Amino acid sequence: MTLEIIVFVAAILFGILWYWRESKDNKIYRLVNKISNSKKLQMKPENKKGFIHLQPFLIRLVWVTVVFVLFGAIVSFVTPFNAFYIQYFASAIVGTLIGSYIASAVLFAEDKTKKENLDKVFQKGKDIIEDFTEGSDKAATETDEKASIKTPEPENAPKKSARDRFKDKGMIK
Repeated sequence: MTLEIIVFVAAILFGILWYWRESKDNKIYRLVNKISNSKKLQMKPENKKGFIHLQPFLIRLVWVTVVFVLFGAIVSFVTPFNAFYIQYFASAIVGTLIGSYIASAVLFAEDKTKKENLDKVFQKGKDIIEDFTEGSDKAATETDEKASIKTPEPENAPKKSARDRFKDKGMIK
């Protein structure tokens, strides 16, 4: 159990490092893309996608699993120990995915918390509060006006039956 926790924490750190590295530079992913795709289908130079950077969950899961399967195969063939058990494998995959999402949240939080953005959000909040305070005053005056001006409904007007209303609309003959 202790080794599983160590593997899990190390995998979280590995996921953070992997995501951060790919957000800066994705040369390995470009190489794989260049090898596996024709010239028309290759990535554009401005595309920032990586193995786990800017990828949906299932593609991240596939790439992380492939990396750990390759790592497990290398460990099994190189060392005389068969120490790559399923529980370590699963905790490493889950930890790496969690680490990549933590890194994603931190990197995007840096972009969103710049001073200009915070000033814009603060200004929008002030505008919304002003709209609420002005809106409540207007709503109170409108309800008072509506209460004072009530239109009397004609009480003596004969009501048509449902059959007559359908006939008027042409729904029945």
